[in-house]
Amino acid sequence: MSASEAATSPTIAAVAFDLDGLLVNTEELYQDVGTELLRRRGRSFDADLLDAMMGRPQPIALSIMIEWHGLPDTVEILAAETKEIFVSLLEDRLSLMPGASALVDHLERHRLPAGVATSSGPDFAHDVLGRVGLLDRLDFVLTAADVTEGKPHPEIYETAASRHGVPASRLLVFEDSANGCRAAVAAGAVVVAVPGGHSRRHDFTGAHLVADSLADTRIYDLLPRG
Repeated sequence: MSASEAATSPTIAAVAFDLDGLLVNTEELYQDVGTELLRRRGRSFDADLLDAMMGRPQPIALSIMIEWHGLPDTVEILAAETKEIFVSLLEDRLSLMPGASALVDHLERHRLPAGVATSSGPDFAHDVLGRVGLLDRLDFVLTAADVTEGKPHPEIYETAASRHGVPASRLLVFEDSANGCRAAVAAGAVVVAVPGGHSRRHDFTGAHLVADSLADTRIYDLLPRG
């Protein structure tokens, strides 16, 4: 992003963060879970399947996995197994993504409201945010339970803007996946894509900025400093 682009950016009034792979490293853990799920069934978790599932609500993501490999399992069976494997990883491996803590600190100092808008379910999202010390620092946590349509549909970011009481054009959204970016762009938000690991190969058309991480100093050029 050039200096002229930063100068003409809309005045940001509020922020919405994706969760998995953006604030916390759960996207990486989900990849390990998916690999183990399919290993148990003699299948592989390849890059194209990961692309198709990434950023989608769990029931849709698992349905994609089932159809992709022609599995005899139901979504409910895979969801229960996913939870079992995932919980075993959280205690030792859950962590904030680089730059997340400092960015939230900055938003608090400048009284810029921030919420989370995730495709994950409410129990999981609240658990993870509580473990990393962010739950009580957010204005709201929107999850798959709060919307009818999942990403890449714009509903969750339209809802986030409404919760903040700002027009979507003044909402800054941080996303790490193509599906999430598409949702935020369609909602009319200002989007910062923060790809990590596998999602570096994603298409982030419409994003205002593709950042190196949440520590990228160009992010702060978009934020009010007063």
